[in-house]
Amino acid sequence: MTNRENETPGPTEPELFPSGKPARAPRANAASGHRSRLRERFLTEPDSLPDYELLELILFQAQPRVDTKPLARRLLAEFGDFARIISAGRSELERIEGMGPAGVAALKAVEAGAHRLLRTKVMDRPLLATWDSVLEYLHAKLAHQTVEHFRLLFLDTRNRLIADELSQRGTLNQSSVYPREVVKRALDLHAAAVIMVHNHPSGDPTPSASDQDVSLKVRDALNGVGIRLHDHLVIGRQGHVSLKAMGLF
Repeated sequence: MTNRENETPGPTEPELFPSGKPARAPRANAASGHRSRLRERFLTEPDSLPDYELLELILFQAQPRVDTKPLARRLLAEFGDFARIISAGRSELERIEGMGPAGVAALKAVEAGAHRLLRTKVMDRPLLATWDSVLEYLHAKLAHQTVEHFRLLFLDTRNRLIADELSQRGTLNQSSVYPREVVKRALDLHAAAVIMVHNHPSGDPTPSASDQDVSLKVRDALNGVGIRLHDHLVIGRQGHVSLKAMGLF
């Protein structure tokens, strides 16, 4: 018997392909391909994307391993359009199945960016020269809010916008607006004039009797320290109304 015949066989090497055939390479991630194509379409022609695809794109970063199309469609079904979605409050958004803090933050970041872009067009500039931009900014800021927001625009002696501040949230009435606080803030900012602005969540900007009463009280308080109330604007999804133009104060 030869030496080779006396050798004890060693452990066998595992088969590279147990089935006798090479294993298939993992399939390419279909979702990744869809996202890449959607990004490219957006970068090439952003206006071509319907609302649900734009929402998908925004939510990609917040939910990197989830198909965001169903969530985008749920958001549209609940709120109706893109503007109402990004204007919705955190609690409203988080009620939608699949929406978490990361998704909410992504949507609210888009809203904040849009508002800042519009705001840069009106700050420190004469309002008469930029009035259309002012209305565009206010409409974007307020028209789709689901509760009333009362804002104050403070102007200098050249009618330039020097500050835009949220004064309160909630129903606007005589008991909720303190004229002396408006006066104090105007004096702190050395403002020469003020414009009051609030929204009607119903979408109809028609002023109420309470809107008129608040305007008169604030106007009289400002007049007492030599500051003018230029106007009181009511913003709704259907447009805006000037109480000054209507002769209501």
